[in-house]
Amino acid sequence: MAGLRGALIVLEGADRAGKSTQARRLVEALKERGYRTEGLRFPERTTEIGQLIGSYLEKKSNLEDHTIHLLFSANRWEQVPMIKEKLRSGITLVVDRYAFSGVAFTSSKENFDLHWCKQPDVGLPKPDLVLFLKVSPEVAATRGGFGNEIYETNSFQEKVAKRYAQLMDDKTVNWKLVDASQDIENVHRQLKELSEKAIDDAKDQPIGKLWE
Repeated sequence: MAGLRGALIVLEGADRAGKSTQARRLVEALKERGYRTEGLRFPERTTEIGQLIGSYLEKKSNLEDHTIHLLFSANRWEQVPMIKEKLRSGITLVVDRYAFSGVAFTSSKENFDLHWCKQPDVGLPKPDLVLFLKVSPEVAATRGGFGNEIYETNSFQEKVAKRYAQLMDDKTVNWKLVDASQDIENVHRQLKELSEKAIDDAKDQPIGKLWE
């Protein structure tokens, strides 16, 4: 097994799609199957940058839109050395949100386009698999806690869904769509199967660079 790297697996989707629950379950399931696996989530709110982002998301502070976008990106970049080290040591990382969230959400605001929003994240470690949990804004709005954070409105979530669809047109990224309105067990089983294949496919491949 020497020299075999772990896979970078990302869960994406609109708010309240069940990403955090599924990410935790996926980490545990992969560990049970014998894979060295750890979870990670963005924003990583424990750093100084992450604390600024957390305050903004919880509507406790106001930041200009370009500024918050760049802070989200910086929050990812500050974790890159750790991400690469873990992958190279054979640990698979299951990540709850990544650059795709940042781009989908900011580009849904007035006067922003996809190209500008992607630039700060060009060159990040490229995921081996992006699992998109698809759920309608109507279903998401019925789930617990919806509306607690700044982006959780139906109209904004609909714009975000369209941006994700544009990002999924990019065939250089390994997107897999999973219907998150199914029961939790069905979703979990699909995520586990797709992840095990990605781990196998990635083990002897170099770490890629996103959007390069």
